[in-house]
Amino acid sequence: MDQQDLILQDDVQNLRTKFYNASVVSIQLCHEDLMILRIRPDHGVPTFHPGQYLALGLGYWEPRASNCQPEGDITQLRSKLIKRAYSISCPLLSPEGQLVGVNDVDFMEFYITLVRQSPAHPPALTPRIFSLAPGDRLYCDPHIHGHYTLEPVVPLSQFVFAATGTGEAPHNAMVADLLKSNRQTKIVNITCVRWKTDLGYLAIHRRLEELYPNYHYIALTTREPENLDPKHPNYLGKRYLQEYIESGGLALETGLQLNPENTHVFLCGNPDMIGVPLRTHDPSKRYPTPNGMVETLEKMGFHIDQPHHRGNIHFEKYW
Repeated sequence: MDQQDLILQDDVQNLRTKFYNASVVSIQLCHEDLMILRIRPDHGVPTFHPGQYLALGLGYWEPRASNCQPEGDITQLRSKLIKRAYSISCPLLSPEGQLVGVNDVDFMEFYITLVRQSPAHPPALTPRIFSLAPGDRLYCDPHIHGHYTLEPVVPLSQFVFAATGTGEAPHNAMVADLLKSNRQTKIVNITCVRWKTDLGYLAIHRRLEELYPNYHYIALTTREPENLDPKHPNYLGKRYLQEYIESGGLALETGLQLNPENTHVFLCGNPDMIGVPLRTHDPSKRYPTPNGMVETLEKMGFHIDQPHHRGNIHFEKYW
């Protein structure tokens, strides 16, 4: 290692000391592009509401995962921090198989997809997150944000959580909170992904179903052989959340009736799935095409929850 390399390493250590305030506790790779990341802030885990989020960050000086879109010249950015907001997930079960909520553990959990390519600009943060190892340092925003929580709902409601991909992270935290506080509440948690391997929490949810008869976890896929091949013996076609609700699949599989009088629906993930109308306050709403979950639910008598117009559709868009 020559003198220039030594100076560079010194520089990196100084930048890490300046910016980083948390350590990686553990990393579970669900597959090479999907991770459950646990971190511990230097000053401990703050109290927060299930469903909230904070920003994680790493410096441009950190290495990136292989086989990602090249960044080009980042000389001018080399000493900058890259930050992005992530919903806080929840382990749901302890190693002993006991139900745990977000405030029962001394770490914070995140559910993260590796973005390898982007048409707008090369992905900066997730290729660096996927180069982390236990013990590594990173930035963790000390301030927690977000209004996508259980606070607007009444205790006797029944709940439907619907997500795409890693959008189920805040729902994990909410489900744990509900199961801990009320074992009788009906809860259905639906996640739509491309492949079954994208269901990083599947085994945990199946165990929760065994422990709590009032809990149902529904996994929908769109790219498996039974979704694409009409000759497959178990052919289902592509299963999207909107179509699953409209077809009556939810009631058939779980027995839960979508009644706006006693049901709250939480939507998180792809904005196309959520389908927020362009004018939420105007009676003559213009919904996006193709239709999203909001249009599907409002046709059934549900309404978007807003600060001065309380409703039973709650959503968090992931980009």
